Amino acid sequence: MLNNRKRNSKMIRLGLNIDHVATLRQARYKHAPFSSFAEPSPLQAAKIAQEAGAHSITAHLREDRRHIQDEDMRLIRQAVKHLNMEMAPISEMVEKAIDIKPNEVCLVPEKREEITTEGGLDVSRNESTLRKVVQELSQAGITVSLFIDPDPIQLKAAKQTGAHCIELHTGQYALATEQKRIEEEIEKHKLCAYLAKDLNLQVNAGHGLNYSNLATYIRSVPFLHTVNIGHAIISEALFSGLKNAVRKMLQLLEKQ
Repeated sequence: MLNNRKRNSKMIRLGLNIDHVATLRQARYKHAPFSSFAEPSPLQAAKIAQEAGAHSITAHLREDRRHIQDEDMRLIRQAVKHLNMEMAPISEMVEKAIDIKPNEVCLVPEKREEITTEGGLDVSRNESTLRKVVQELSQAGITVSLFIDPDPIQLKAAKQTGAHCIELHTGQYALATEQKRIEEEIEKHKLCAYLAKDLNLQVNAGHGLNYSNLATYIRSVPFLHTVNIGHAIISEALFSGLKNAVRKMLQLLEKQ
């Protein structure tokens, strides 16, 4: 445990996913999301989060535009220091990313019927396609991350695409309730973190991380650079305000 903490000696960065802010806006103002009366504003949320200390803002521009819109991405890009754009590895989104110029792109799988991203990319089956996408984005000066399950096969394939980073899908860890299952998930993530380090890949993590399960995860998994968290922080913000919710999560990161 001490060794893991030493390897995470630099403070782990916090990325705030603001998709849920856009989801709430779209629930009421789907047909006029940028009118003067449309609320809440993802742009305002991004600014507040950055003021509170969030290191990065994450937003997922989905093919179906169910929450974040193209104009959201453009406005947020102009307002924040670091924008991480989640997107499917398709030509339309590659063009959008090159136009918007986020600091980072995280390639994720998409299914129209899903509520949120349900799993990692199958990089090993789609390596050649992903390699082309990574190359296009990299040539535009964009750092590229691949969202993957904690599987060494997928991680090694991610390296072959030329990606700069991987984001470990923490969904199964977050859903685990029995201690044995939690420990099994942690071991998978630790193994992949060590392998990523050996392959010179930056290690990020996200999906389902919250105020209750974050501490165990970051104490156990080495070499973490960034954790991307959305639902938990936005939920807490309903009761304590967004600044306080962000700072509360940052305090957890600072303690480790």
